[in-house]
Amino acid sequence: MKRLLMLGAATALLAGCAAQGGGGTKSASAAPKAAAPGMNKGYSHDPFPSTYHAYPGRPTLITNVTVFDGEGGKIEGGQVLFRDGRIVAVGQSLDPAGADVIDGQGKFVTPGIIDVHSHLGDYPSPGVDANSDGNEATAPITAEVWAEHSVWPQDPGFARALANGGVTTLQILPGSANLMGGRSVVLKNVYARTMQGMKFPGAPYGLKMACGENPKRVYGSKGRMPSTRMGNVAVNRATWAKAADYRRKWDKYEKDGGEAPTRDIQLDTLRGVLSGEILVHNHCYRADEMAIVMDMAKEFGYQVSTFHHAVESYKIADLLKANNVCSAVWADWYGFKMESYDAVNENLAILDKEGACVMIHSDDANGIQRLNQEVAKAMAAGRRAGMPITPEHAWTWLSYNPAKALGIADRTGSLKPGKMADLVLWNGNPFSVYTRPERVWVDGALLYDMNNPKLRPVSDFELGQPGEGDVK
Repeated sequence: MKRLLMLGAATALLAGCAAQGGGGTKSASAAPKAAAPGMNKGYSHDPFPSTYHAYPGRPTLITNVTVFDGEGGKIEGGQVLFRDGRIVAVGQSLDPAGADVIDGQGKFVTPGIIDVHSHLGDYPSPGVDANSDGNEATAPITAEVWAEHSVWPQDPGFARALANGGVTTLQILPGSANLMGGRSVVLKNVYARTMQGMKFPGAPYGLKMACGENPKRVYGSKGRMPSTRMGNVAVNRATWAKAADYRRKWDKYEKDGGEAPTRDIQLDTLRGVLSGEILVHNHCYRADEMAIVMDMAKEFGYQVSTFHHAVESYKIADLLKANNVCSAVWADWYGFKMESYDAVNENLAILDKEGACVMIHSDDANGIQRLNQEVAKAMAAGRRAGMPITPEHAWTWLSYNPAKALGIADRTGSLKPGKMADLVLWNGNPFSVYTRPERVWVDGALLYDMNNPKLRPVSDFELGQPGEGDVK
């Protein structure tokens, strides 16, 4: 009898399992699948957000000036009105009600200069080893580093760029020892206690890449790959293939849910590039290498924003235009290494004539103070070669085109109503070596006045030191 009762209980138990459809092989209830967070919401894409707040300004009307609007327009006897940090109107016979009026007779007004290639803050002054933080030259791929984490906001170079050069916005890039050197950051040229207090709100990040001699020299000398140009491309392609797989995993998780992939900070940056969220700024001199990079970009589905230095861009102006890739160049730097040898002073003018996007850049703490003069040289070289370049058009190389390359042209780079009031009043023709910024505004705040020693930016580091606030 006892045995019959045990058999009956076992039969009932098996029947219960069968009724649940598992036949005894599955648990009664599976763990619920994690909900999908939504595209680009699997992790923070902005863990170090901008805390920038514009300095206070006053409604201002500048009159009787020659205006270069930054997009190729010119107004003689013009006026510029701005208030609440924004351009209100540009033209003639504007209403001055409620505004401070500045008579700029014989002077010029332009948008503030934008330098797309700077290392200020990462290679600050004093230029000593203790402050040298721009090149993480420990591996050919260091896309995980962010230039902003090296920016020293007290670099005296920021003030010199603004007061001597009229620079109101600049991109800080990591150095070019590596194939992928890390993220760039775009800054408003104002002093703040932190890097985040200078950070241009909403500006896209960039990825600094490098072709040619630098990566193969740095890593070839260490007996590791890459040591050749073919090695450069091979390491890049292998890295992009890895990044594409990483992107697929995260896209799937953010769309469908489930278990989150393992985070890789390096690949986060490359996923951002492949998604179009992060712009590629590629140090590259030779035309043949630029062409290869553009084909590599097509292979992996990303867009190069700008080739920097680009001394041979003039050879492939048509390819650059067809691929919507800008060139950031010097006026006449050449010959300091083999890949920079085949330069021409007409490089910038030729690219512009052929309809390609082109701009000036500095890559230098001193050169950033004279970018207007560098454009004057490039304009003169073009004219000598028979290209009739107007000064108002040449200013696009200093403000609007760099703004386009940085993805911020909807907010700055030209004197259009609604844009940031980032502008310079020059005390003469801005393409003359005798001309200096007289006043500089950033978001409508007057940060420099050459006639008022109390109105010039001075970093906290400089206070009490010889040369404090010097703008010579």
